[in-house]
Amino acid sequence: MGRQAERLHTVGVVPVSTERNLRVAVLADSDTRWKWGALTAHRLAPELHLTGFLLRGRATPTARQLGEVGVKADRLSEVTSTEFLQEIRNEQYDVVVLALVGGAAQAMLHGLRRLWPTPAARPVLVTGYVGVVYEKLADGLLLRHGADLVLANSRHDAERFRAVYEGVGADAGSVVETALPFLGGAPYEERPGGTETVVFAAQPSVPESRADRTYLLRRAVEHARLHPLREVLIKLRSKPGEHTTHLEELPYQRIADRIPGGLPANCRLVYGHMGEVLDRTDLLVTVSSTAALESLHRGIPTALLTDLGVREALGNHHFLGSGCLASWDELDEGHRPQADPEWLARQGVAAGGSYGDIYASAFDAARKRIAELTEQRELPPLTPYYTLATAPGYLPGILARHHLGPDGAPLPGAAPTAQASGVRRWVRSALRDAARGAYRHGVQRVAPVIRRMGEL
Repeated sequence: MGRQAERLHTVGVVPVSTERNLRVAVLADSDTRWKWGALTAHRLAPELHLTGFLLRGRATPTARQLGEVGVKADRLSEVTSTEFLQEIRNEQYDVVVLALVGGAAQAMLHGLRRLWPTPAARPVLVTGYVGVVYEKLADGLLLRHGADLVLANSRHDAERFRAVYEGVGADAGSVVETALPFLGGAPYEERPGGTETVVFAAQPSVPESRADRTYLLRRAVEHARLHPLREVLIKLRSKPGEHTTHLEELPYQRIADRIPGGLPANCRLVYGHMGEVLDRTDLLVTVSSTAALESLHRGIPTALLTDLGVREALGNHHFLGSGCLASWDELDEGHRPQADPEWLARQGVAAGGSYGDIYASAFDAARKRIAELTEQRELPPLTPYYTLATAPGYLPGILARHHLGPDGAPLPGAAPTAQASGVRRWVRSALRDAARGAYRHGVQRVAPVIRRMGEL
């Protein structure tokens, strides 16, 4: 185990009752997916012993990012795909939550399928999405097919998920309607007089181009200058050198450094837990972030920007019919969007925080399904839609990226080795950190330069 893994063991302990503790493992590949996976585990099993695993890769969260998420586990460590499979084989877990990107989820499903090729006492497998599903719907869903439960965050998503599975002739019985596990917080109350707080929730990969990202930041800065009595916060997901669910080639921090005249006194960059930022927000502005749903749940005026168009590539098309689409020009003039209640209900959101009243029931169907499965002495083998028969030109490449062969077995050289000594562990950890640093430098510095040269 490397230094980072050892540090992560100190993240903390969640006090839980011993009355019927389920042993739950969560495997996540980024800070946002850890947040979704860990909170989902708590919703599915209020009495649990939670073991967390962070999949080693480009987006493995740092200790700072984990602290910002604020969700703790009884034990938390960093693993490779094969180390995780070995852990699940050797330890007894009741439930395993795969909080992963689609390809990684599919690889783990095949790796776990190989561990239990016949009916056996195995853990219940759960997966789903972190937030708004606005792209690669069919691809992402079919890569998650095979889990015992595929969680849908709303009625809208549940209908779409079942339609995709039924459309290819796959079993749609695994789709279970739940809700986003991190909705919460105090309902918004208008603050008469005083300073209003406008929050621009930035996203790592939307939009992509330097020109578009510069435009959005410039408009936020201009809004602050136009309204000196308002505080404008640029809420960022990660600090330079860190990665989250999506790659960020052009961090807003670098763009902010180039704003003519710098940021005004009432405009600044902020980090931290989104819920704590929303506690002081009077208007949330974003392109398509899941933070919009958190904001709408509280009843906070929320604007999905149309300045760059309403496009599938941006994800703001997901909010068609919400009543929340607006431009910076409209916001500058004082417009405050009013969300459509019917649209909110279909998205599993209840404006004004009343969702807390029904939150206990939002996961009832999933809890019932898990209870039924965990009470069975044996569960059938996992049956992903993608196999060497249905996707012979696609599946092997996905599995190989996670060091698994076409049959789900670890490739030569990928199997976990004996525990290394302290010095070797330190060297491996240092090499991994250096490799990550080089990769992130290439993504954020070298790649954009090469692209610009190619456009000359």
